[in-house]
Amino acid sequence: MRRASIPTSVQALRRHRLPRFWLAATLGLVATGIGLVYWWERQLPLRLETAARQGDLDSCLRYSDQLMALRWMSGAVPIQQGQCRRLKAEALWTADQWRPALELQRQLVHSTAATQQDRDRLQLWQHRLKTTAMKLYRDGDLSGALKRLAAIGEDRRPDGSALGNALQDQWNANRFYSERAARLIRNKRWWEALDALDRIDHPWWKKQSQPLRGQLEREMARLKPGEAEHDGHGSLPHTVPAAELDALVQKKLAAGVGEWQAFDQACSDLGGRVVEAGPETACQR
Repeated sequence: MRRASIPTSVQALRRHRLPRFWLAATLGLVATGIGLVYWWERQLPLRLETAARQGDLDSCLRYSDQLMALRWMSGAVPIQQGQCRRLKAEALWTADQWRPALELQRQLVHSTAATQQDRDRLQLWQHRLKTTAMKLYRDGDLSGALKRLAAIGEDRRPDGSALGNALQDQWNANRFYSERAARLIRNKRWWEALDALDRIDHPWWKKQSQPLRGQLEREMARLKPGEAEHDGHGSLPHTVPAAELDALVQKKLAAGVGEWQAFDQACSDLGGRVVEAGPETACQR
């Protein structure tokens, strides 16, 4: 028994109604979405005000950012947003979270809610971090200094122009001369050891090297009168400019090269060769 076929006119009618159905459904979803956005936009000012009043700074910032994203033009938004940023930045600063505190304070400074006091506070915080970093560095805490410089973007740069790069280079140079002096003293190369100790210019490393200097002075006091006529730089002076040699040695040390290898490579790169005669070593051309 054959099933009766659906008339062609009925099929055509169904196909004609189907696009209308999907169009109506799509428009309904869009209208619902717009309605929800509109409803949420109407709710945000009250939620923002409540969060600000209750001191819920994270919610206050989140609601104000949402209002700005929806291009809400009410004048209450930047005022409340500014106050929340101000208080949140202060809380982060007190908790030693310097980088996020500065980022939030910069956002405040660049907003319409900023005051001169906000701008002054940003400069004060940056100055304090830099001053504290330098004090820690002089006291021998290089990592603590770099941590604070990182908050203001001064810990390191690829081109080596950051303050942290200079501190790291000076630190490596002082460590190199201290370790070199200790090795030279063990090898009884007194004049070279004295030259290395005299090149240490960091307060903390100078203090650390005081036992070495004391040991060296006792050993040199035992030298015969003829041996003591050498000057502090030894009888084999560098003919390669000392400033260029030191700068290149520091760069190689910063790259992780060992102290003696750094000296040897730097001497070679500058067209010199390491010359040793008895207790003396120099880079000569």
